Amino acid sequence: MARSESSPASAPTSRSRRPGPPESRRADGLPAHWLLPEPPLAEAESLAQSAGLPLLIAQLMVQRGVRTPAEARAYFQPQMESLHDPYSMRGMAEAVARVRRAIEGPESILIYGDYDVDGVTAVTLLKTAIDMLGGRVRYHIPHRLRDGYGMQSQALEEAAAAGVRLVITVDNGIREYAAAAAARRLNLDLIITDHHLPSAQADGFDPGAPEEGEPLPALPPALAILNPNQPGCGYPCKHLCGAGVAFKLAQALLEERDRPRARGKILPSFLKLLAIASVADSVPLLGENRVLVSLGLTQLRQPASLGLRCLMETAGLDAAAKPITAEDLAFRIAPRINAAGRMDIASEVVELFGTRDPRRARELAGKLDRLNEERRQAEGSMLAEIEARLEQEPAWKSARCIVMEGEAWHRGILGILASRIVERMRAPAIVIAREGEQSYGSGRSIPGFHLLRAVESCRDLFTRFGGHEQAAGFCLPTARNAELRRRLEMWAAEHAPGTEPPVECHAWLPLDRITPSLLGWLRRMEPLGAGNTNPVFVARNACIDAPVRILKDRHVRMRLSQPGGAAFPALGWNWAARLRDLGLGENCAVHAAFRLRENRHPEFAGIELELVDLCPAEADRESSDAALLEGQRL
Repeated sequence: MARSESSPASAPTSRSRRPGPPESRRADGLPAHWLLPEPPLAEAESLAQSAGLPLLIAQLMVQRGVRTPAEARAYFQPQMESLHDPYSMRGMAEAVARVRRAIEGPESILIYGDYDVDGVTAVTLLKTAIDMLGGRVRYHIPHRLRDGYGMQSQALEEAAAAGVRLVITVDNGIREYAAAAAARRLNLDLIITDHHLPSAQADGFDPGAPEEGEPLPALPPALAILNPNQPGCGYPCKHLCGAGVAFKLAQALLEERDRPRARGKILPSFLKLLAIASVADSVPLLGENRVLVSLGLTQLRQPASLGLRCLMETAGLDAAAKPITAEDLAFRIAPRINAAGRMDIASEVVELFGTRDPRRARELAGKLDRLNEERRQAEGSMLAEIEARLEQEPAWKSARCIVMEGEAWHRGILGILASRIVERMRAPAIVIAREGEQSYGSGRSIPGFHLLRAVESCRDLFTRFGGHEQAAGFCLPTARNAELRRRLEMWAAEHAPGTEPPVECHAWLPLDRITPSLLGWLRRMEPLGAGNTNPVFVARNACIDAPVRILKDRHVRMRLSQPGGAAFPALGWNWAARLRDLGLGENCAVHAAFRLRENRHPEFAGIELELVDLCPAEADRESSDAALLEGQRL
């Protein structure tokens, strides 16, 4: 789920949820919630020598599961040859055979999509592949407000009446029991391609049977199901996005027709949109996902699609001037695509990516830009109301799971608002829009809190629900909102992590070890994102050696130094209030958790630190980073 482009990339949480007890410390003086693993020195030294890597980079590689020179080459030099065999996905042979028969028929095929970035790109990719193979294909993308998420029986009835005999879902369907049963009654063959988690019974977590008395079957009835997360599927990459699963079906179909041409030309061109979907859906950027996104970013240097070029221009991206990054996809491209589904009709995105009319492409790209601005304005208004309530009602500060509702809030931006609450309150959050007797909710979570399981524990309250560990959505009768809040708070009290969410750190890094060469190696680790996070380093006993500058009343710029003369500027997104809470300012000693970045602004050009967390250094602690790093030849 991409965040608004108005938010700084990787911005850390700006304040604690509640004051709590005095901060506990580790033996090395760092806060207890800073998770800094023991460096895997033996494995890292072996990898550094065999693969020709700096020791610090080898240490980061080992943490990411890269342990051999071959794995290091695959990580730093992704190739199409690294893609997994699509037929290792359960159900692929049956799906390919049925689609091939429909193309040869010819039969009319319906692709049933979803309205977010993942869903519309999945529709575009699979439709393009079937079109190339000579198939007769149409698509349906539900309207977020009128239809809601997932398959609707009425749409299937209309498709059957129009002569459709094969329906393929993308990015949905794995929990659509009623719609799948309706497809069977209508004599529609159904292929489900999805990446969401199946029903809880499929993974051994059973919150209890629904009110009807019998648990739902693990999987809905279908001719074939393509989902790496379904029981019995041995596909190696379990974290493909929905477009990724649709791509694997397209890969199997195209390679069956002409493998050399598919591998050499067609499939690489598909990776541009797949990279956007993967980043937008926050899938782990390791293994096959890393290959897909890395190669997709390379393809984006020369986008052939007229619509995609127009969208990039509208977003202020010039691939000829500066390589496109995963951050650009998350904060510039994805919000504009998502705006269509949030504020209007997502099907126009598929039209944008398929049109060859320059005028229409510019028109549609401009519309997405306007819709994104409307989304930002609506978000700002609703967020101001939410922030006022958080300030005025003390009970929110002690809630383990924040469930906030409002009358006629715009359904399309509930997930964004939930993300904002999570950032501020450091707790899982669900935002609910009341619309008369029916309510609609969307939630986001924190590390260590499985939101779908929390929601699933209340499954008897919902009309519909679904999602995954970090995000979920649902609808339910408004009369049940209070009961939902009560039960989620009870569940969270038992399952939520501590009041201070962990800060995952990766390695010690004294300031005098920061060099342009190190920054260059970190760049080679891109694309960075979920699962392949931008490394967080720790420097102990640094000093804020200059006055702190406040930027736009929210952000801070300071300078950190350590003995020996090493000093770097540091930027803290949304850190103004946090710094005041901690009582930190010029001449204060701190331990710093930070990322490295290069600032290209003319006034601040050079390497700088992006603050993730700070804590006061204990005055009586004399140990230095050099002592902690003794024997670690970084």
